[in-house]
Amino acid sequence: MSDFDLLIRGEQDIAIADGKFVAIGRNLTGSASEEIDTRKLSVFPGVIDAHVHFNEPGRTDWEGFESGSRAAAAGGTTTVFEMPLNAHPPTLDGPSFDAKRTAAEASSVVDFGLWGGLVPGNLDQLETLRDRGAVGLKAFMCNSGIDDFPHVDLPTLREGMRKAADLRMLVAVHAESEKMTHELTSAKLRAGRTGVADYLESRPMAAELEAIGAAIDLARETGCRLHIVHVSAGSGVQLVAEARAKNVDVTCETCPHYLVLYGIDMQDIGAMAKCAPPLREVADQRELWNRLDDVTTIGSDHSPSPPEMKQRSNFFQDWGGISGCQHLLSLVINASKDPGQEVTREQIAAWTSINVAKRFRISHKGGIAIGQDADLTIVDQNSGEVITGESLFYRHRQTPYLGRKVRCRIVRTILRGQTIFDRGKIVALAKGKLVRPDYS
Repeated sequence: MSDFDLLIRGEQDIAIADGKFVAIGRNLTGSASEEIDTRKLSVFPGVIDAHVHFNEPGRTDWEGFESGSRAAAAGGTTTVFEMPLNAHPPTLDGPSFDAKRTAAEASSVVDFGLWGGLVPGNLDQLETLRDRGAVGLKAFMCNSGIDDFPHVDLPTLREGMRKAADLRMLVAVHAESEKMTHELTSAKLRAGRTGVADYLESRPMAAELEAIGAAIDLARETGCRLHIVHVSAGSGVQLVAEARAKNVDVTCETCPHYLVLYGIDMQDIGAMAKCAPPLREVADQRELWNRLDDVTTIGSDHSPSPPEMKQRSNFFQDWGGISGCQHLLSLVINASKDPGQEVTREQIAAWTSINVAKRFRISHKGGIAIGQDADLTIVDQNSGEVITGESLFYRHRQTPYLGRKVRCRIVRTILRGQTIFDRGKIVALAKGKLVRPDYS
């Protein structure tokens, strides 16, 4: 007989003590302060969302760790990796990293990792960011939309990736060609064409493919670990898979909005569905689903803003970001039930947790294994819900998914053995901890 803090009864029993998984097997015996019967439910490892923008410090009126982390917890996420831009100041050096860590520790109810930025002029700060515990370095190959986070040209990116390789750091890139998107956007604006269709035409798949190819070439040259974020179509995934087959250390991420929304939805929904790279055509999405085996991670790219930033008459001036961290897991599960898109629970767990921990070298998270952090998401796949404004935990209750029915429901989220979300409510204000990668 053993004493456990929590015992989960399911296909296999899971025992938790002191925030860790301590026993896994059939018909475990022992006493526990709480038992959960999951025999009619699905158990996933806690989601690790490696791509969120909570915008703190400096822009907490956009989101903030308090509201953003609660939304993440409500969606089954137990760890987030927060991006370096949108905060003010952006996370480009030691003091800005420390300020963001302080903000996160004060109000995040989930564990968190912090990205550092790679921009012109901060290459001498990359080692400092590594030593602080940055999960990786983020660079934009096109205009970021944030004045104090400029994009990198190829020589700067090459030098940054060379330094990152020496530091054993991962570099993630927003891959769209600055030259192509700038020229196309300028031409549209000169012609007075400022609608949704014009925006979509200004950021073609060719711009994404050109940038992905350039980043892969630099990774091959420098030996840098490269991660292409928010790849929007199967053709982009194909470039990554072909490079990896030639021993380039490159992986990619996609996002739920590319798996469930189309370009035409951006025209129907409006700025709530605006993102960059933009939503693609039906054929692009079909190919993305066909190539999901070559995708390493799925992240939300949660990038909120105040409502007024989505209400401009010129669509190019609307904020380009989707609020989506609360439904990362449920949207993927829901879409995976559609004919021709069936994937297994094990695959979903890999994209949303296991692979994330492996790629970012977070050894104590990502799976259900003895000794790892006891992070779990419990899902009811036999019932559904409609996404409503009232159900959202975001600071601004807006998302392109309003009114969408999902055929599953997040029942409970457990962080290090503590239930933080249960059947629609945040039930415990856990103190989120900084997650650091292993750079050895």
